[in-house]
Amino acid sequence: MDIRAERAEDISAVHKVNMAAFERENEADLVDRLRSVASTVSFVAVEFEQIVGHIFYSPVEIEGECADNLFILGLAPLAVLPEHQRQGIGASLIQHSVEECARLGCKAVVVLGHPEYYPKFGFVPAKEKGLRCEYAVPDEAFMVLELARGALKGCSGTVKYRSEFREFE
Repeated sequence: MDIRAERAEDISAVHKVNMAAFERENEADLVDRLRSVASTVSFVAVEFEQIVGHIFYSPVEIEGECADNLFILGLAPLAVLPEHQRQGIGASLIQHSVEECARLGCKAVVVLGHPEYYPKFGFVPAKEKGLRCEYAVPDEAFMVLELARGALKGCSGTVKYRSEFREFE
C-alpha cells in the first residue's frame, strides 16, 4: 500500500470511497466543496492502483484566547472502502498525514471521532487543552493532537469549523 497526496485525477475515486465508507453523500460532497479552500490537506491510500482510503484536513479557528498565527487543522473525514476496513489503512493514513501536517507547519489537529480509536495516535480530549467543539458533542468525542509540543499552551475557546460543515448538519 502507498500513501500519497491526492491528485486531480483522484477526485472521482475519492468521492466514491467517502460515499461507500459513510453510506451517504454528505462527507463526499463536503470534501468536494472544501477541496478549493486554502490550507486543506488530502491524502489517499492506494493498493494495487486502486484508491482504498482517504483522509482530509481543513483549517479551523479558535474563538477565544489563542495565538493569532496558530495553524490548526480539523481531520474530517477519514474513509476506507468497507471491504478494506480493519486492515490498518485508516491508521496508516493518520500516521502518515499527521507527520505531513506537522511538516507543513500545522501545530495541532482536532477531530470529532470515536474516543476509543483516536487516542492510539496521541489524541486527547480537547477539553484537557482548554478547547471545546462548536457542536453539541460529548467531551470525549472531540479530541486534539498537538503536533508541536506546547502549541496550545494558553489557548482556550471554541473550535470553529468552516461554514461548509454547517451545510451538512
